[in-house]
Amino acid sequence: MPDRMIRTAALAIALMLPLAALAQTAPDAAQAARAAAQRLDQAARQLDSADDARDRVRALSETLRAFEDGLEAMRDGLRRASIREKSLLAELQAREDEIAQLLGVLQSMGGAPAPVLFLHPGGPMGTARSGMILADVAPALNARADDLRAKLAEVRTLRALQETAADTLRRGLDGVQQARAELSKAVADRQPLPRRFTEDPVRTAILIASTETLEGFASGLSEITQNESPGSLPDISHRKGALPLPVQGEVLRRAGEADASGVTRPGLVLATRPRALVTTPAAATIRYRGPLLDFGNVMILEPQAGLLFVLAGLDVVFGATGEVLPAGSPVGLMGGQEAEIGAVITQSGEGGGNTRSETLYIEVRQDNQPVDPVTWFAMQEG
Repeated sequence: MPDRMIRTAALAIALMLPLAALAQTAPDAAQAARAAAQRLDQAARQLDSADDARDRVRALSETLRAFEDGLEAMRDGLRRASIREKSLLAELQAREDEIAQLLGVLQSMGGAPAPVLFLHPGGPMGTARSGMILADVAPALNARADDLRAKLAEVRTLRALQETAADTLRRGLDGVQQARAELSKAVADRQPLPRRFTEDPVRTAILIASTETLEGFASGLSEITQNESPGSLPDISHRKGALPLPVQGEVLRRAGEADASGVTRPGLVLATRPRALVTTPAAATIRYRGPLLDFGNVMILEPQAGLLFVLAGLDVVFGATGEVLPAGSPVGLMGGQEAEIGAVITQSGEGGGNTRSETLYIEVRQDNQPVDPVTWFAMQEG
């Protein structure tokens, strides 16, 4: 799989080089890009040694997550670079008069012959005094000149970074799109996963048709199974509050917070980027996957007996009902269309933009009662 290796390595280099210039301006973004580049390199090696489709699914999932993290770091670094450049330009513009005077003094000092420079109309005493004053002033002038040179150099560096951003982002988005396509193919090609039960399609259709609420559907899930194996996955209550969120995103609404229409839900709403990868936070059985009510495509996961993770709003769903997924397995992709390169750069340059246009609804149900997802997931700001 050398094409994957080359493309992944190319993005790793592309992420490393421009953000290295941000080591002082945006150290967090630079560090995140380096970490993503290292993960991409590791994922590339996993892809190169993958023996079957199941191995490729794991490696491609990690590749896609690393791509997303790397592009997020690039956007963040680009935003910070733009903000820093505007700040420097505003400062330099405000100091135009001071800079002009400083340049005039330095030019006059540099253009006059040394003997003339130190002569004074007042004679030797005046010359001595002017020399002492000049000795005191020269270091300050040099310091101001050095500061000016450093700021101008930083502006040039930041501008160069933004000029190379288009190519960097293009490589990254190309890599993401290829990884998504290959992930979908690998999921389709992999051998069937272990199953705890098989789905009865007739009973499922009847349950969907007779259901008016998510609670009602969840309570009837046991009715759509056939040949269910006894037992369950191990208890994960010890991981409460530490499970990773299933998708990279920002909290839009917490449990119980009203939306624009005044509707409240017991779950969490995450704002995500278009086509973001959604994974299972823990090993889990797929209890249901497919369209449901007004939630769009829904994935209902059972990590342990009596505990359900409901993920609603996906565009593409992976897997089959009854399958047991390892932790971190891909369960789907968000919808939407990624912004064009120019739009990404413009939004970053303006310090914002609605780049997280998709929403994933996460509801946690324990013994068929909703509980606040915050009690289960490790929440991250931003």
